[in-house]
Amino acid sequence: MKIVILDAQTITKGDVSLSTLCDFGEVVTYNLTKYEEIPQRIKDADAVICNKTLLDENSLKDAKNLKYIGLFATGFNNIDIDYCSKHGITVCNAGSYSTNAVAQHTFALILEHYSNVGKYNSFCHNGGWQTAETFSPFVFPLNEIADKTIGIVGFGAIGQAVAKIALAFNMKVLAYNRSKKDFDNVFFVDLDTLLKCSDIVTVHCPLNAESNEMFDKTAFDKMKEGAFFVNTARGGVMVEQDLIDALNSGKLGGAGVDVLSTEPMSKTSKLPNTENLLITPHIAWAPIETRKRLIDIVYDNIDCFIKGTPKNVVNNP
Repeated sequence: MKIVILDAQTITKGDVSLSTLCDFGEVVTYNLTKYEEIPQRIKDADAVICNKTLLDENSLKDAKNLKYIGLFATGFNNIDIDYCSKHGITVCNAGSYSTNAVAQHTFALILEHYSNVGKYNSFCHNGGWQTAETFSPFVFPLNEIADKTIGIVGFGAIGQAVAKIALAFNMKVLAYNRSKKDFDNVFFVDLDTLLKCSDIVTVHCPLNAESNEMFDKTAFDKMKEGAFFVNTARGGVMVEQDLIDALNSGKLGGAGVDVLSTEPMSKTSKLPNTENLLITPHIAWAPIETRKRLIDIVYDNIDCFIKGTPKNVVNNP
């Protein structure tokens, strides 16, 4: 096979290796690929591997040998699934590789909000403790998360991992999901009840027609005064201006977001100047262990495809 990797830089900065994919044949690797460069780069490829590169009819139509598209991702909204199915191209994603990492990052944001570790660290490095009048200068707010109610929107693998961590912190756990699941000490409720009753609302659902802009002014208005909002799912599930307004007005006590509708963040974005907002650049999924696991899944997907037993297939070629 000739395998073309279109956006290796989104997976590795040299700290994890893609060399195992050479087991399947010739591998041509590009760090990043502009949309207009795609047709030339994949025209004679048997397989294409990418993360977020847009593969639609226009960029795929000249790739006459293409039989397989593998994703360095769970989401596949950047792939024209209908085109691939009509032209016999198998598309395989990589699911469940980042469950623990995203759950961990969700709580990193929650704990930073309630414990202010970053602010206290800066305070000490800037001499604040050296000039303090007491041994314990609690100059920034501190709150326990025990007994607080966390509402989890989307209760797949990541939502369930978040619930386990929350229960270990002695939190009360509510969940909203399209279908009720059996999970000890988690109470399934409708979305309005979850918004009304939760001190923390965290989103772990896929981006689709139902969830697109789910968190808008109406949803934020239904939340508790001073609640904390977390989005490590997809930027499209929230209306960014409505989140900014909810934070600046004091309706929300804070928010932690790892994803935006436009990534990298727009240079004109108002988010960096928003009060009580923690922002990380879509890195919840990216610990080195997680990326190594991802590459192993991508390898296994190709191996199974070659053997005639494809797995993690997201279309009907």
